Amino acid sequence: MIEARHLRVLRAVAATGSFSAAARELGCTQPAVSQQMKALEQSTGTPLLIRTGREMRLTQAGEALVRHAAGILAGLTAAEEEVAAIAGLRAGRVRLVSFPSGSSTLVPSALAALRAAHPGTRVSLVEAEPPRSVEMLREGDCDVALAFRYEGAQTDDDWSDLVVRPLLADLLVGLVPKGHRLADGRGKVPIAEFADEAWIAGCPRCRRQLIDVCENAGFTPRIDFATDDYPAVVGLVGAGLGVAVLPDLALASVIPKGTRTVTVEPAVHREIVALTLPDLARVPTIAATLDHLTEAARGMSPRVAD
Repeated sequence: MIEARHLRVLRAVAATGSFSAAARELGCTQPAVSQQMKALEQSTGTPLLIRTGREMRLTQAGEALVRHAAGILAGLTAAEEEVAAIAGLRAGRVRLVSFPSGSSTLVPSALAALRAAHPGTRVSLVEAEPPRSVEMLREGDCDVALAFRYEGAQTDDDWSDLVVRPLLADLLVGLVPKGHRLADGRGKVPIAEFADEAWIAGCPRCRRQLIDVCENAGFTPRIDFATDDYPAVVGLVGAGLGVAVLPDLALASVIPKGTRTVTVEPAVHREIVALTLPDLARVPTIAATLDHLTEAARGMSPRVAD
């Protein structure tokens, strides 16, 4: 294997014409230059220099290697500088995937802080709900995935092979039309009070959680509408077409026109986390992204982290 340090010595010998002159240029001893050249000739399996008294001249193989050495060493220097820039957070790339309510609340402030601290970092964002977002992480399609799972829910989630950064516990909040009989803010409302209501459900994972909670309370919810578009849920509730439970994080990103929130019991939270792979967690730009997401979560409403 040809080593870069040997190529640097060969170029110095070719440029100066002797081991001693090359040693002075490189700041080392003449025997060290001689040893490096012997090692390079052993690696290539052919003589590279012809010694004529005190002068050195290149063989045909030596000339070919010197010709290629300039490009090899230039490319290596560029690679070293780029890696140093990434390691020093002067450059780098982060591919982030997030579920919609995370994209509109946690992500903007986190990425703004990241860009302000490290303006050379490039960030891309796409949206996907878990478990698809977690699959994208494992498939190499992103570097950081925002995901969630409901406390106590039976799921196939296995994050044991991932680095898990807990961000917040997001409380589910009841949402009813403005004139609804339970819209008077009378405190906690058992979810069984909604047994006869029409429901607007969210994404498949949220829908499954709603059904589980309601069935544990003794009824099966009648789901008239299902959408993972939170403004659409608010619009449907506001129009009097049903009731819903939404994550508090989602309500932070929409204007709940024509609706009122109620505190339902039992209290249900979803655990929101940032996920990455163990090797990626050691990359400075990824570590910085996780830190800024954590700070953004700390700045959320106290009710979200209740």
